[in-house]
Amino acid sequence: MSVTSSLPAVDPLNRTRLWSALGAVYILWGSTYLFIHFMTEQMPPLYMASVRYIVAGGILYGVSRLTGTARATRAEWRSTAIIGFLLLTVANGCLTMAIQYIPSGMAALLGGLLPIYLLLLNWISFGRKRPSVLALIGLVFGLVGIYLLIAPEKMVGTGGVHANIIGTALVAVGNLSWAIGTLLTPRLPQPHQTLASGMQMLCGGVILLIISLLMEPVTPWSILAAPPKAIWSMLYLVVFGSIIGFSAYAWLARNAPPTLLSTYAFVNPVVALLLGITFAGEVFSMQSLAGAAVALIGVVFITLGRK
Repeated sequence: MSVTSSLPAVDPLNRTRLWSALGAVYILWGSTYLFIHFMTEQMPPLYMASVRYIVAGGILYGVSRLTGTARATRAEWRSTAIIGFLLLTVANGCLTMAIQYIPSGMAALLGGLLPIYLLLLNWISFGRKRPSVLALIGLVFGLVGIYLLIAPEKMVGTGGVHANIIGTALVAVGNLSWAIGTLLTPRLPQPHQTLASGMQMLCGGVILLIISLLMEPVTPWSILAAPPKAIWSMLYLVVFGSIIGFSAYAWLARNAPPTLLSTYAFVNPVVALLLGITFAGEVFSMQSLAGAAVALIGVVFITLGRK
């Protein structure tokens, strides 16, 4: 019997679903940066982010409970509140604020460097795992790319050098919080995946709303005065970014090879960069674009070098 004939046939339906889900994560998650920019052009960023996650979390939680998912325990609520705070309140809150200072494409490129944070935290704290040589080479590329991206004398942003530094710092804090939340998630008790995501969004969104009410000139009903562009952008983020995008990612996490799934980390920034240039008129220096390319090469090496 030949090797070819002994291999199992690939179900065309599964292959179509695989690439459809991967395309959804590539395009939909890559587009969220642009729509965050549109959502917060004329509205306070933390407030709009909080409404987005409260609405999306309420839908996911309600659907999960109505379809028979068991009620979460008190310990699971505590865990999801911690994860929601790290992933959504801090990480997404910082990203949403950063887009007020730097172009959405730049925020996406800096956000795409998350594997560097995961690598370092897993090395020095959580897993105590020494990275492979390929991953270390990727780390060096990533750090060089970060320098080229944020070098103040070359960056082209929306508010000058100080705005670039503030925006970059916010994305860095957000990446650190997302990495900590990602590494903590398997160590904490969690309910069913869809229910857990809804709970995380609800908890993270409510905390964001409280912070927004304390820091921004809003009331709980300010959404009623939001311009149509902000409302439609928020609804896009709720439906396509949070619900459909999450569902596609969750399905891929269960059915796709991890190395294939991890490619979203360097595809999303490219999609966001192109959308920002095309639809938001964002401008980047040649050094910034070179830094983006170097940083993404580093992310590819880190991904391929995972043990």
